[in-house]
Amino acid sequence: MGKLTKNQKAAIAKYDAAKEYKLAEACELVKEITYTKFDASVELHVNLGVDPRKANQMVRGVVTLPHGTGKTTRVLVLCTPDKENEAKEAGADYVGLDEYIEKIKGGWTDVDVIICTPSVMAKVGIIGRILGPRGLMPNPKTGTVTMEIGKAVKEVKAGKIDFKVDKTGIVHAAIGKVSFNATQIYENAKELLSAIIKLKPQTLKGTYMKAVSVCSTMSPGIHVDLKSVE
Repeated sequence: MGKLTKNQKAAIAKYDAAKEYKLAEACELVKEITYTKFDASVELHVNLGVDPRKANQMVRGVVTLPHGTGKTTRVLVLCTPDKENEAKEAGADYVGLDEYIEKIKGGWTDVDVIICTPSVMAKVGIIGRILGPRGLMPNPKTGTVTMEIGKAVKEVKAGKIDFKVDKTGIVHAAIGKVSFNATQIYENAKELLSAIIKLKPQTLKGTYMKAVSVCSTMSPGIHVDLKSVE
Protein backbone atom coordinates (compact mmCIF):
# COMPACT_ATOMS: atom_id res chain seq x y z
CA MET A 1 0.00 0.00 0.00
CA GLY A 2 1.35 3.43 -0.94
CA LYS A 3 2.07 6.15 1.53
CA LEU A 4 -0.96 8.25 2.43
CA THR A 5 -0.91 11.88 1.41
CA LYS A 6 -1.65 14.70 3.81
CA ASN A 7 -5.12 15.13 2.30
CA GLN A 8 -5.86 11.41 2.49
CA LYS A 9 -4.93 11.39 6.16
CA ALA A 10 -7.20 14.40 6.76
CA ALA A 11 -10.08 12.65 4.99
CA ILE A 12 -9.66 9.46 6.99
CA ALA A 13 -9.65 11.48 10.22
CA LYS A 14 -13.02 13.03 9.40
CA TYR A 15 -15.07 9.87 9.14
CA ASP A 16 -15.41 6.40 10.61
CA ALA A 17 -15.16 3.70 7.94
CA ALA A 18 -17.05 1.24 10.14
CA LYS A 19 -19.95 3.59 10.87
CA GLU A 20 -23.22 3.83 8.96
CA TYR A 21 -24.28 7.45 8.45
CA LYS A 22 -27.71 8.82 7.73
CA LEU A 23 -28.09 9.66 4.05
CA ALA A 24 -28.17 13.41 4.70
CA GLU A 25 -24.98 13.15 6.80
CA ALA A 26 -23.25 11.10 4.12
CA CYS A 27 -24.10 13.73 1.51
CA GLU A 28 -22.46 16.40 3.66
CA LEU A 29 -19.48 14.26 4.58
CA VAL A 30 -18.61 13.32 1.00
CA LYS A 31 -17.92 17.01 0.32
CA GLU A 32 -15.67 17.28 3.37
CA ILE A 33 -13.48 14.28 2.54
CA THR A 34 -12.92 15.13 -1.13
CA TYR A 35 -9.71 16.98 -1.90
CA THR A 36 -9.40 16.69 -5.67
CA LYS A 37 -8.38 19.78 -7.61
CA PHE A 38 -11.10 19.07 -10.16
CA ASP A 39 -14.87 19.02 -9.61
CA ALA A 40 -15.24 15.35 -8.73
CA SER A 41 -18.41 13.39 -9.43
CA VAL A 42 -20.49 12.14 -6.51
CA GLU A 43 -21.59 8.53 -6.89
CA LEU A 44 -24.24 6.37 -5.29
CA HIS A 45 -23.73 2.61 -5.10
CA VAL A 46 -26.66 0.38 -4.16
CA ASN A 47 -26.12 -3.33 -3.45
CA LEU A 48 -29.34 -5.24 -4.14
CA GLY A 49 -30.28 -8.75 -3.13
CA VAL A 50 -31.35 -9.71 -6.66
CA ASP A 51 -30.03 -12.25 -9.14
CA PRO A 52 -29.50 -10.28 -12.38
CA ARG A 53 -29.25 -13.56 -14.29
CA LYS A 54 -32.97 -14.00 -13.79
CA ALA A 55 -35.06 -11.88 -16.15
CA ASN A 56 -37.73 -11.32 -13.50
CA GLN A 57 -35.13 -9.87 -11.11
CA MET A 58 -33.48 -7.43 -13.50
CA VAL A 59 -33.67 -3.93 -12.03
CA ARG A 60 -33.48 -1.22 -14.67
CA GLY A 61 -35.12 2.17 -14.93
CA VAL A 62 -34.85 5.87 -15.61
CA VAL A 63 -35.01 8.83 -13.28
CA THR A 64 -34.71 12.59 -13.69
CA LEU A 65 -32.48 13.99 -10.98
CA PRO A 66 -33.97 17.25 -9.63
CA HIS A 67 -30.62 19.02 -9.80
CA GLY A 68 -29.14 17.23 -12.80
CA THR A 69 -25.80 15.42 -12.80
CA GLY A 70 -23.61 18.49 -13.16
CA LYS A 71 -22.20 16.89 -16.27
CA THR A 72 -22.63 18.09 -19.85
CA THR A 73 -24.37 15.20 -21.58
CA ARG A 74 -23.49 14.74 -25.24
CA VAL A 75 -26.54 13.54 -27.17
CA LEU A 76 -26.63 11.94 -30.61
CA VAL A 77 -30.01 11.69 -32.33
CA LEU A 78 -30.34 9.15 -35.13
CA CYS A 79 -33.42 10.01 -37.15
CA THR A 80 -34.91 10.70 -40.57
CA PRO A 81 -34.63 14.25 -42.03
CA ASP A 82 -38.15 15.23 -40.93
CA LYS A 83 -37.08 14.98 -37.25
CA GLU A 84 -33.70 16.69 -37.52
CA ASN A 85 -34.85 20.24 -36.81
CA GLU A 86 -36.80 19.09 -33.74
CA ALA A 87 -33.69 17.39 -32.39
CA LYS A 88 -31.43 20.38 -33.07
CA GLU A 89 -33.85 22.88 -31.51
CA ALA A 90 -34.04 20.71 -28.36
CA GLY A 91 -30.26 20.89 -27.97
CA ALA A 92 -28.95 17.63 -29.46
CA ASP A 93 -25.19 17.77 -30.05
CA TYR A 94 -25.19 15.54 -33.12
CA VAL A 95 -28.06 14.82 -35.50
CA GLY A 96 -28.17 12.58 -38.54
CA LEU A 97 -28.37 8.94 -39.53
CA ASP A 98 -26.28 7.13 -42.11
CA GLU A 99 -23.16 9.26 -41.66
CA TYR A 100 -23.14 8.64 -37.90
CA ILE A 101 -23.83 4.93 -38.30
CA GLU A 102 -20.76 4.75 -40.54
CA LYS A 103 -18.72 6.75 -38.00
CA ILE A 104 -19.77 4.37 -35.21
CA LYS A 105 -18.84 1.37 -37.39
CA GLY A 106 -15.42 2.99 -37.63
CA GLY A 107 -15.11 3.16 -33.83
CA TRP A 108 -16.53 6.59 -32.97
CA THR A 109 -18.63 6.55 -29.78
CA ASP A 110 -17.83 9.97 -28.35
CA VAL A 111 -21.34 10.54 -26.93
CA ASP A 112 -23.13 9.84 -23.66
CA VAL A 113 -26.66 9.08 -24.91
CA ILE A 114 -28.10 8.01 -28.24
CA ILE A 115 -31.76 8.69 -29.02
CA CYS A 116 -33.55 7.46 -32.14
CA THR A 117 -36.98 7.09 -33.71
CA PRO A 118 -38.59 3.63 -34.05
CA SER A 119 -38.36 3.83 -37.84
CA VAL A 120 -34.55 3.73 -37.85
CA MET A 121 -34.10 0.92 -35.32
CA ALA A 122 -33.37 -1.59 -38.09
CA LYS A 123 -30.32 0.45 -39.10
CA VAL A 124 -29.30 1.08 -35.49
CA GLY A 125 -29.53 -2.66 -34.77
CA ILE A 126 -26.64 -3.24 -37.16
CA ILE A 127 -24.30 -1.39 -34.78
CA GLY A 128 -25.85 -2.93 -31.65
CA ARG A 129 -22.77 -5.03 -30.95
CA ILE A 130 -20.75 -1.80 -30.70
CA LEU A 131 -23.30 0.24 -28.74
CA GLY A 132 -24.52 -2.48 -26.36
CA PRO A 133 -21.29 -3.06 -24.40
CA ARG A 134 -20.89 0.71 -24.02
CA GLY A 135 -24.40 1.19 -22.66
CA LEU A 136 -25.35 3.35 -25.64
CA MET A 137 -27.96 1.17 -27.35
CA PRO A 138 -31.31 3.02 -27.59
CA ASN A 139 -34.11 1.28 -25.73
CA PRO A 140 -37.86 2.03 -25.60
CA LYS A 141 -37.86 1.20 -21.86
CA THR A 142 -35.49 4.08 -21.13
CA GLY A 143 -37.26 6.51 -23.44
CA THR A 144 -34.43 6.64 -25.97
CA VAL A 145 -36.49 5.09 -28.77
CA THR A 146 -39.34 7.53 -29.30
CA MET A 147 -41.21 9.74 -31.75
CA GLU A 148 -41.02 12.58 -29.21
CA ILE A 149 -37.42 13.37 -30.04
CA GLY A 150 -37.45 16.94 -28.73
CA LYS A 151 -38.90 15.95 -25.37
CA ALA A 152 -36.42 13.08 -24.98
CA VAL A 153 -33.43 15.31 -25.72
CA LYS A 154 -34.56 17.98 -23.26
CA GLU A 155 -35.10 15.38 -20.49
CA VAL A 156 -31.63 13.92 -20.95
CA LYS A 157 -30.05 17.38 -20.96
CA ALA A 158 -31.98 18.26 -17.78
CA GLY A 159 -30.56 15.33 -15.82
CA LYS A 160 -32.47 12.21 -16.85
CA ILE A 161 -30.33 9.12 -16.37
CA ASP A 162 -30.93 5.43 -16.82
CA PHE A 163 -29.59 2.90 -14.38
CA LYS A 164 -29.24 -0.86 -14.36
CA VAL A 165 -28.09 -3.43 -11.85
CA ASP A 166 -24.78 -4.97 -12.91
CA LYS A 167 -23.93 -8.67 -12.94
CA THR A 168 -22.88 -8.52 -9.27
CA GLY A 169 -26.22 -7.04 -8.19
CA ILE A 170 -25.07 -3.45 -7.73
CA VAL A 171 -26.46 -0.22 -9.19
CA HIS A 172 -23.79 2.43 -9.78
CA ALA A 173 -24.83 5.99 -10.68
CA ALA A 174 -23.38 9.49 -10.70
CA ILE A 175 -25.74 11.80 -8.79
CA GLY A 176 -23.97 15.13 -8.98
CA LYS A 177 -20.70 16.95 -8.40
CA VAL A 178 -18.78 17.87 -5.24
CA SER A 179 -19.51 21.51 -6.12
CA PHE A 180 -23.21 20.83 -5.47
CA ASN A 181 -24.40 21.75 -1.99
CA ALA A 182 -25.25 18.90 0.39
CA THR A 183 -29.01 19.39 -0.05
CA GLN A 184 -28.76 19.03 -3.82
CA ILE A 185 -26.73 15.84 -3.49
CA TYR A 186 -29.20 14.49 -0.93
CA GLU A 187 -32.27 15.26 -3.04
CA ASN A 188 -30.70 13.65 -6.10
CA ALA A 189 -29.79 10.57 -4.05
CA LYS A 190 -33.31 10.31 -2.62
CA GLU A 191 -34.83 10.55 -6.09
CA LEU A 192 -32.67 7.70 -7.39
CA LEU A 193 -33.22 5.54 -4.32
CA SER A 194 -36.99 6.04 -4.52
CA ALA A 195 -36.93 4.90 -8.15
CA ILE A 196 -34.93 1.79 -7.23
CA ILE A 197 -37.26 0.95 -4.34
CA LYS A 198 -40.29 1.15 -6.65
CA LEU A 199 -38.66 -1.39 -8.97
CA LYS A 200 -38.39 -4.13 -6.36
CA PRO A 201 -39.15 -7.42 -8.19
CA GLN A 202 -42.34 -9.09 -6.97
CA THR A 203 -40.65 -12.48 -7.21
CA LEU A 204 -37.81 -11.52 -4.89
CA LYS A 205 -37.54 -13.38 -1.60
CA GLY A 206 -35.34 -11.97 1.10
CA THR A 207 -33.69 -8.60 1.52
CA TYR A 208 -33.96 -6.23 -1.44
CA MET A 209 -31.67 -3.35 -0.49
CA LYS A 210 -28.59 -4.79 1.21
CA ALA A 211 -26.19 -1.84 1.31
CA VAL A 212 -25.85 1.75 0.13
CA SER A 213 -22.74 3.89 -0.05
CA VAL A 214 -21.84 7.38 -1.22
CA CYS A 215 -18.45 8.45 -2.51
CA SER A 216 -16.79 10.91 -4.83
CA THR A 217 -14.43 10.07 -7.67
CA MET A 218 -11.42 9.67 -5.37
CA SER A 219 -12.86 9.59 -1.85
CA PRO A 220 -13.41 6.59 0.43
CA GLY A 221 -16.91 5.12 0.41
CA ILE A 222 -19.31 6.26 3.13
CA HIS A 223 -21.69 3.57 4.35
CA VAL A 224 -25.32 4.70 4.61
CA ASP A 225 -27.81 3.61 7.28
CA LEU A 226 -30.56 1.83 5.32
CA LYS A 227 -33.23 3.11 7.74
CA SER A 228 -32.55 6.61 6.45
CA VAL A 229 -33.29 5.73 2.83
CA GLU A 230 -36.41 3.58 3.04
